[in-house]
Amino acid sequence: MSEPVIASVDVDRFVLAERLVHRVFAVLTIVCIVTAAILYNGALMMAVGHRHVVETIHVWCGFALPVPLVLGAVSKAYRTDLGILNRFTRADWQWLRSPSRRDGTIPVGKFNAGQKVNSWLVAGSTGVLLGTGVLLYWPDLVRLSWRAGATFVHDWFALGLGLLIVGHVAYAMRDPEARRGMRTGRVSRTWAKAEHEAWADEVTRRRSDDPS
Repeated sequence: MSEPVIASVDVDRFVLAERLVHRVFAVLTIVCIVTAAILYNGALMMAVGHRHVVETIHVWCGFALPVPLVLGAVSKAYRTDLGILNRFTRADWQWLRSPSRRDGTIPVGKFNAGQKVNSWLVAGSTGVLLGTGVLLYWPDLVRLSWRAGATFVHDWFALGLGLLIVGHVAYAMRDPEARRGMRTGRVSRTWAKAEHEAWADEVTRRRSDDPS
């Protein structure tokens, strides 16, 4: 009798600070991708014009990318989730290797292995793009051969990050409940149980232990 009521209850997934970090980082990244496309495509550059303005927006949005990630650290929930993302478990390895990873047989925590790998790739790519961007913006810091290498690395990592984000958005569009979690901070217990069973059970245990 009580199971349908429990299944319909929403659970907290992301606090406001985490959602703001995600939104600001997403906006900055999209601006960087759009301005990069304009700068590297002659036809787009001719249509838009104002190359210096586009380049300035691209550079400073790129330099701003780490800012929301750093400021988010004031939130305990954000720091806790970073710790989860940085920890790979035996179940995560099983999840990656399994062709039926979404059938519920492998217990998944708050983040599945794919989300963890995605976060590592995004963070690593952002660091590389920031470092190479510094060398390109201040070319006198290093010799010519280093600048040429920085250009090559910057371009290919930008392309890789763009493709990674396209894949991330494609997956998100297939899961409206996951998008609701990032938009409102809450998800249904039914979804949590189906997609992140270990985390859903942990949330249930915390509620049971909470005397209030």
